Amino acid sequence: MDVHVAERQPLRTSSAIEGLQPKQLPAGLDIAGSAADVPSSSSACHVDILHHGPIQVAARWESADVGTSSAETPLITAPVGGGATPQRLQKPLDPEEFRALGHQTVDLIADYFRDVESFPVLPDVKPGFLSALLEDNAPEDPVKWDKIISDLQTKILPGVTHWRSPSFFAYYPSGGGTASLLGEMVCSALGTIGFSWITSPSSTELEMIVLDWLARLLALPESFMSAGKGGGAIQGTASEALLTAMVAARQKAVLKLTSEGLTYAEAMSKLVAYGSDQTHMSMQKACMIAAIESSHFRPLRTDESTGFSLSPSILADAIASDLKNGKTPFFCCATVGTTSSAAIDPVAEISKITEEHGIWLHVDAAYAGPACICPEYRHFLNGIERANSFNINMHKWGLTDFDCSPFWVRERVHLLNALSLTPEYLKYKRPDGPQVFEYRDWQIPLGRRFRALKLWMVLSLHGASGLRAHFRKHIGYACKLKEIIEQDPRFEAGLSVRLHGVFGCARKMSNSKMTMSRKHNHIEGQMVSQCPESRNAPI
Repeated sequence: MDVHVAERQPLRTSSAIEGLQPKQLPAGLDIAGSAADVPSSSSACHVDILHHGPIQVAARWESADVGTSSAETPLITAPVGGGATPQRLQKPLDPEEFRALGHQTVDLIADYFRDVESFPVLPDVKPGFLSALLEDNAPEDPVKWDKIISDLQTKILPGVTHWRSPSFFAYYPSGGGTASLLGEMVCSALGTIGFSWITSPSSTELEMIVLDWLARLLALPESFMSAGKGGGAIQGTASEALLTAMVAARQKAVLKLTSEGLTYAEAMSKLVAYGSDQTHMSMQKACMIAAIESSHFRPLRTDESTGFSLSPSILADAIASDLKNGKTPFFCCATVGTTSSAAIDPVAEISKITEEHGIWLHVDAAYAGPACICPEYRHFLNGIERANSFNINMHKWGLTDFDCSPFWVRERVHLLNALSLTPEYLKYKRPDGPQVFEYRDWQIPLGRRFRALKLWMVLSLHGASGLRAHFRKHIGYACKLKEIIEQDPRFEAGLSVRLHGVFGCARKMSNSKMTMSRKHNHIEGQMVSQCPESRNAPI
């Protein structure tokens, strides 16, 4: 039958349960509990009438002595509508059923990893293909798990782009590994929503701990640690991290301008943000969401002379020009490993300029940042002590599945000023002890997953030495590829390696060679034929 909204009836005393007669409830109910079931210290009982298959009435006892609640106790049960409810709806997570179906699903996943290299990376489907394979409406009756798995294999997987394939070279790698996948499974099993310490103390505290672990591996200043004035939180993506940083920077700048006599609208109209023409598109989107005027985002031009990194002198000139015209520079994004060219902006020089003008500097190291745990690459983060916020993506190169985007701030007060809200339903009496974070104040949404669990498992299973070896191996592959390309007459010399990316120019293949290449690897041929041409953009 249909599921109806639960009815909650407060009963002021425990003895009131005796007055709850069948005639007051839907027909066919019998009381299965009595006042004897009520703890003597209880002062109130909340009765939930749950209409779902058999009606179940549960009571939650509130103790006047300790201000806590008991677990729900079933009091009344009776069938409704004359039909039997499937056992699965009475117990949607049965441990033994989960064990059996889980083994079957894990086997499917393991087989997928074993065979993924044999699948075409890019599916041969057209938009709308799946609508023709699936029903128009959700199934009215339960579907057996075997049928669900069969549909997954025959209808869903043929339309999947295989990011896990070793032949996938688009965008960025999807990361992942045994520790991360199992961490995701446990995270889903626990089902915690850790927006406050009280909602799951381990979720909050483990996140603080692993973010401090990573901060130390990256040699971040003490100010970015949880014991300092800043601290870290795991965002879903680098885009979310950048937006969160911009919102905090906007609040900081607007508070200053309004304290000087400007209205809020006047303050907002003055704000200007800076990046490069290689900065991730999320910078422009963050400006859109944060209500920064579109003409006040400065994507400063780069070129090959600087390896497509942001020029400090061009940034300084742009800031000087905006100040002369009465604008207020408030935000700058420096990138360590840009998406299109793996360019590395000179954080040390940029941070001196932003510090001089009181501009919030966010360092987006989503791609290259994790490799900076290797001492030989740590210099890419020189100057980070002058940055206001910093972000890496462990789900790109750090053996961690999406989503896991560690984000740190040097002074969390600005983040809290911008995002902290505590309505009545989120208040609680915090026990005495060391300071812990309320992570709802560190992000745009309220709810948050237990992402720290998989990151903790990854760091623990591989160790810092294992992660360093992982990064160095990939960079070694890039160096070897550079050697191979430079020895191939189809490619021009002058290639460069930026971490595990190789950049340069390819001579045009002859038609016959291109045809052979496409026959040998249809997917590579598609990628080559679809590449946009630009004389001004890096390859």
